[in-house]
Amino acid sequence: MRRNLFLLMLAAALVVFAGSAQAKGKPPGHGHGKGKGHGSMSVFATGFNNPRGLTFGPDGNLYVAEGGLGGTHSSADDNCPQAHGAAAPYFGSENDPVLGGRISKVTPDGTVSTVVDALPSSQTSPALGNLVSGVSSVAFIGNQLYGLLAGAGCSHGVPDVPNGVFSVGAGGTWSLIANLSAFQAANPVANPDDDDFEPDGTWYSMAAYKHNLYPMDSNHGELDKVTPAGAISRVVDISAKVGHVVPTALVHHGVWYIGNLGLFGPPDGDVPNEHVYKLRPNGRITVRASGLEQVLGLAYRGGKLYALEMSTTPGGPTPGTGAIVRVRAGHPAETIASGLVFPTGMTIGRDGAFYVSEQGFGFGAGEGRIVKITTGHGHH
Repeated sequence: MRRNLFLLMLAAALVVFAGSAQAKGKPPGHGHGKGKGHGSMSVFATGFNNPRGLTFGPDGNLYVAEGGLGGTHSSADDNCPQAHGAAAPYFGSENDPVLGGRISKVTPDGTVSTVVDALPSSQTSPALGNLVSGVSSVAFIGNQLYGLLAGAGCSHGVPDVPNGVFSVGAGGTWSLIANLSAFQAANPVANPDDDDFEPDGTWYSMAAYKHNLYPMDSNHGELDKVTPAGAISRVVDISAKVGHVVPTALVHHGVWYIGNLGLFGPPDGDVPNEHVYKLRPNGRITVRASGLEQVLGLAYRGGKLYALEMSTTPGGPTPGTGAIVRVRAGHPAETIASGLVFPTGMTIGRDGAFYVSEQGFGFGAGEGRIVKITTGHGHH
């Protein structure tokens, strides 16, 4: 049986990791000063709970999606379809200011404050290391902030809130604008992976483009469009074009580019074999670059494409091997920074630096952080 649900695959590495670096402050190969690539790395902000996607707002502050800390309500207690495989039962929380998902704001001097909290959060079964999801991505249209819920839905032990896109209001309020759980149920993809199927999806990335939002689900393999009014439509069924590749990372630069996590275990082989795909306007998907591994982020800087690799070891994740690489068609990936510990999201600042969510899976409360990586490759 293939074990390739996005969250599930981290379990083996985290079990090994749990007793070592997690309890101590300093991860391997890390800290201030020169990284192994071209970059110098410093800790920009700390105190996050499973930090994921990042974006800079029009106000110049950095906004961070946080998965939260899970919950205690078992999905097995609710009468609804459950996740396939060993991920179930999930344990979820809603309206919980301690355990819940969050969006945080970081000022340019590294000061962290909460924008909105008590959002849904959930975790896989203990057998799979209680891996958490909650808010996975953030994006702006103009001055309006939006978030993507990945840890919600009845199959995740959050029966009252579906996965979807929400808008953030004044004073820490939020409202769901698009019910992606219902959309997926009504519009199944062609080639879902039955072994590890998630009824509510595993929504990982969302980008804003031309006044619309584009959430992508790694478990079903789909890219959808959500308008500010909440209308949902399918952009492309990725599973129908390239099969179950676990698409995780998304960036728009003329056209959409999509990076994938790939499979774990023996099906992954022993060489880096993940891709960056180009989605053409006619719906055709072609390979823009290959030879990557476990991609969780994509970003353009100065016309050059960069990918964030959660880990560079084929077959499964290894702590401390995360990297940022420059991606070029027909060339091997060029390492810009290495030694990252389970990085989960990446964006570029106005200063041209890379900002990366790190320690984004399997760490305790407040142990996630944002690192800033400066390189000698120029600014925007």
